[in-house]
Amino acid sequence: MPSPERARLDGEYVLPLRWDHDAELAEQTAYLRELADVIDVTVVDGSDATAFAQHLETWPFVRHVAPMVGGRNGKARGAMTGIRLSRHEKLIIADDDVRYDRAALAAVLDRLGRSDFVRPQNVFSPAPWHARWDTGRSLLNRALGGDFSGTVALRRSALLVRGYDTDVLFENLELERTVAAGGGRVDVASDLYVMRRPADVRRFWEQRVRQAYDDWAQPLRLLRELALLPAIASLVRARSGRGLAVFAGTVVALAAVGRARAGGRAHFRATDCLWAVLWVLERSLTVWIAVLLRFRGGVRYRDGRIPRAATPLRTLRRTT
Repeated sequence: MPSPERARLDGEYVLPLRWDHDAELAEQTAYLRELADVIDVTVVDGSDATAFAQHLETWPFVRHVAPMVGGRNGKARGAMTGIRLSRHEKLIIADDDVRYDRAALAAVLDRLGRSDFVRPQNVFSPAPWHARWDTGRSLLNRALGGDFSGTVALRRSALLVRGYDTDVLFENLELERTVAAGGGRVDVASDLYVMRRPADVRRFWEQRVRQAYDDWAQPLRLLRELALLPAIASLVRARSGRGLAVFAGTVVALAAVGRARAGGRAHFRATDCLWAVLWVLERSLTVWIAVLLRFRGGVRYRDGRIPRAATPLRTLRRTT
């Protein structure tokens, strides 16, 4: 009988991906091989035919399938396909830049014994400047209720019958709200840390407005962030150095609260709190661009536009 450390985990790992190039193929292959040694893995691959065939040949140790669900959001299509084809009740869904180790996999699956949906906390490793910039956002989110990461976990039975909308941009929030609307228990697991590799700088800049567009799914947050630019502009016009210092200090202090929560000091640098100021300045601009895009038909995603960020929870509850 295998030892508890070597026994396969009772769950399934779903990886939706769509690659335009295979620059990361060797590293991704090594990671998938490590995963497949401890948990069943399904890769839902929306890449073109040539890349799909290459991945199928390279990854014989995982189940490799094409998306079988329609929708505007390719990642959501992949996730829902994986959920429908899953062989286990407990599922972990992760972006291709997320890197679980065995301990984190086991911890997430254990939490699904008490919840229907688990939202872990990502930590960038390595952490170049643009990853630390994005970490500022994570710290503020942690202070205000919880961060959204590149991975979630759920019980298959909490979603399989109704599925979830694959035409929205903020697919993780849509998935979480759908589970909650059906009576599922959501665990915002700010104390459960999972490594994530940072995007390259080009991808980082591409994500700025797209992430701001997610605010359309959270109206109160949207209004709060729309107020940032007028507030900052008024302080600049008034040449109020003290006011700007108080504003920046408040942002840093709020980020420090997020860092202190749920053992975060062991995973985030103290100086990460300073990057939250840059992120707030960024969001004060990009949120207004997101508003303009809403009136132009939505934010660009791959070859089209997605107008909706996510479905309101009250709407989902009415249709349950």
